[in-house]
Amino acid sequence: MKKKVLATLLAAVMAVGTLCMGVSAEEETAGALDIGADVGEITFIMALRDEFLSELESGAQEAAENFGIKVTTQDAKNDTSTMLQYVETAKNAGQKVVIVNMPDPETAPQVVEAAGDMKVVFVNRLPADTSVLNENVAYVGSDEHDSGRYQGEFLAEYFKGQDKTEIKYILLNGTLGQTSTTLRTESVLQALEDNGITAEEASAPLACDYDRATAQDMIAPLLTAQTEFDCIISNNDAMAIGAIEALKMVDMDPTSIPIVGIDATVDGRQAVKDGTLAMTVFQNAYGQGAGALQAAVNLVEGNGLADNTEFETDETGFILWVPFEPVTADNVADYD
Repeated sequence: MKKKVLATLLAAVMAVGTLCMGVSAEEETAGALDIGADVGEITFIMALRDEFLSELESGAQEAAENFGIKVTTQDAKNDTSTMLQYVETAKNAGQKVVIVNMPDPETAPQVVEAAGDMKVVFVNRLPADTSVLNENVAYVGSDEHDSGRYQGEFLAEYFKGQDKTEIKYILLNGTLGQTSTTLRTESVLQALEDNGITAEEASAPLACDYDRATAQDMIAPLLTAQTEFDCIISNNDAMAIGAIEALKMVDMDPTSIPIVGIDATVDGRQAVKDGTLAMTVFQNAYGQGAGALQAAVNLVEGNGLADNTEFETDETGFILWVPFEPVTADNVADYD
C-alpha cells in the first residue's frame, strides 16, 4: 500500500507538468521535468538516519526524479547546530527552498531565521511553535492525535471484549519534549477514557527515546519485579519490539497481553504477523517524503500547498496532513 500511495502521488507529479506549464501534447513526455525547472536543487536535511526516515527520504527522492530536480540529503546526526549549518549552506548556494526534519521541534524559529529568503518545508516533526508557519514556511506530516487515538480505540475494544473496564498499562515514551511523544501519549490515554476504559499507570512512564535497545533495558527491571500490567503502550514500533524482546528474555509470552506501537515499520509489520505486536499505526513515510517535495515545489511556484497531492491541508493552508492508518492482523498484508 505504501508504494501504491506513492505511485498515485507520482502520477499526479507527472500530470502537473502538462497542466500547469502549458506543455503541448508533443512535449508531454518532458512535462514533469519542465515544471521543476524553476525550483533548482533542494537540500533535504534529516535529523538522523533510521528505518522510517530512510523511507521518507526515498519518497522525496523518487518524487524529485519525476520533476527533474536534484535533491541532496544531509544527515544532521541529531545535532541542531549541524542542521542550521546545512540550512545556511543551502541559502548561500542560492537554493530557493529547503526541506527540514528537525532534531528538536523547538528550533523551528532558528531554522526560519537561518533560511533567510529561502522557503522552508518542515517534514515529520511539527514545529513546537506553529506560528512560524506561513505562505513561505509549511509543514508536511501526520496528525499525531490520530496515531494515539487508533491505539486507544483498539485497546478499548480488546478489553471490552474481555469485560474489563479498568486496566493498568506500561507506557514507553519517545524523546521527551518532542511534539510526537506528547501528542501520541495524550491521545492514546484520552481515547481509552473516551471509550469507557479507566487506565492507571503500572509504573512511571519509561522515556526510551524511540530506541529499541533502550526500551528493552528499561522495561526489564519491571518484568523481573513481576509488576502487574494489562498492556504495553509504545510511542513507536522500535520500542514496542524492545519490550517484546525483554518479555521473551524472562520467558513471558508477548502474545498474552496486547502491545501496541506506531509507524508500521518492516519489523513492526512482521511482529503483527507473528502476533507479538497486537497492532500498529501506519505512518506514511513515502507519502510524507513525496508530499514534502511536492510542497516545496508548490511554495516556489506559488501554488496551493495541497496542489497535485491526494492530501488535505488544515484550516490555515500551511499544514499538509498525511493520514495515519490503523494496522492489525486483519489488514497488515496490505502494507507490504
